[in-house]
Amino acid sequence: MVKVGTPAPDFTAQTTQGPMQLSQLRGQWVLLFAHPGDFTPVCTTEFMDFARKHDEFVKLNTKLIGLSIDTIFSHIAWLRDIEQTSGIKIPFPVIADPDKVVARLYDLVDERTGQTIRGVFVIDPEGILRFAAYYPIELGRYIPEFLRIIKALQTSDKYGVATPANWQPGEEVVVGAPKTLEEADRRLQEGASTWYILKKRVD
Repeated sequence: MVKVGTPAPDFTAQTTQGPMQLSQLRGQWVLLFAHPGDFTPVCTTEFMDFARKHDEFVKLNTKLIGLSIDTIFSHIAWLRDIEQTSGIKIPFPVIADPDKVVARLYDLVDERTGQTIRGVFVIDPEGILRFAAYYPIELGRYIPEFLRIIKALQTSDKYGVATPANWQPGEEVVVGAPKTLEEADRRLQEGASTWYILKKRVD
């Protein structure tokens, strides 16, 4: 099973935009998400909303990649159907994984049904897995949360801070515990509410 904080398993796969190798995407963030099957109602709503917010992910230097164990021909037919019925063009690649190679790398196969689990992974520019979640088949994902997660990770990396519960961009962040008594005393003198936690704003 893949673990947060370890290198994301590399793969080469066929997508709706041609062949793709994960390691060739180094230097940008990747949001890899799997769906149980093409032409299914919940998955269709997710793809449409990912497409609506695609430009926001691009601004965060993040590449969206979809995945299921359907064939490339099924993917093409489904994406064309979405565009024809809703007017929404899917701008990101979708991996065709009928042999379940990529799905097994990311522990995404429900062996009882043979379907792909509704998983999502955030991979940083160094190829490290930073976030992973699995959703039940009947539960559609809340797409804005993934934008928030990526913004939080990027803020943490840039400033060396953590983000508190319910954090939104622009709100205060948390500085880690002090490493010396002197630093703890200085924080209290600077107005921190406690010696072990300090909130501050970043741009």
